[in-house]
Amino acid sequence: MNELLKKASWMNSEDIKPYVFVRHENKIAQPGSFHRLDWFPQNPIIKDPLDVREIAFADRIYSLEERAFGPSNMAMPRWVFYDCAVVPGFVAGFAIKPRALSKILREILDPKKFPATGSPIRTSKVLKEVESLDELDWVPLSLFIIIPTMHKGEWAAHNLCSVNSLLPKEEQLYGLGFMSKAFGLWYANVQQCTGMTQWGSPALKLHSHYGHLEVIGAYAPVHSHAKTITYRVQVNTHCWEKFFNKEPDLAFLEAYGSTDEYIDPQSESSMLDLQRKIESGQGPFFLNTGEIAQKDLNEKLLIYRSKLQF
Repeated sequence: MNELLKKASWMNSEDIKPYVFVRHENKIAQPGSFHRLDWFPQNPIIKDPLDVREIAFADRIYSLEERAFGPSNMAMPRWVFYDCAVVPGFVAGFAIKPRALSKILREILDPKKFPATGSPIRTSKVLKEVESLDELDWVPLSLFIIIPTMHKGEWAAHNLCSVNSLLPKEEQLYGLGFMSKAFGLWYANVQQCTGMTQWGSPALKLHSHYGHLEVIGAYAPVHSHAKTITYRVQVNTHCWEKFFNKEPDLAFLEAYGSTDEYIDPQSESSMLDLQRKIESGQGPFFLNTGEIAQKDLNEKLLIYRSKLQF
């Protein structure tokens, strides 16, 4: 962690803190008590999505998500953010004091230039629209939406993005996206996390570092993007630092062996072939985090199984 902090100097700032956007009934009873980790010593900012006084903060979260996923036609409708995200689950991330905003951050987060679509503030006769970031106590820089599922102990990672996607590389906050999801998983004591991303997406390189990645769905025609991988990890904090130091995950190589078969992120038939094997009970199947990190996004990936199955 010390090496990480040298690169992620923003984590030492008193003007940047983790936040949790959660309604009172969904608060975690003993946050951060399951995973033994000292990465997040600061008490988070707690905000309630059912409190109308927090609408400006919510709009900044929503605007960030909209700009990150709008180009891929996957931005959330506003009602989905409320009905399917903050009411059943919560949003976590990092936020900054307005006084600490750099010039470029002010420009790309300006609420007058980038209002949140469909905000009731814009048409309300009783709510005042925020015109400057200085009117906020905290400005969100990232968001990670996580929702509990009916499967006991399992949470669904619904969405993750950060302001880094809008910044030139030299202005980015090192590791902000990864640390936002890490904080949410740690804070909520998540033991099993299921998520979705598209084959060939750079997001797979990030999501594969939170635990050994099991493919529970290789093809998803129910989704608006059928070429979607549905993955599951048993959250393992020992894997997290490897995202930054690039060390091989020897524990994975000890537990899993290659099947000598591949998944091709450019081939729909390859996805469907693996999906049929999953459905017929031939799995569970896993992907190697180290291989995902090293390979081009469109290269074939080896499929692994537990060595106990060989």
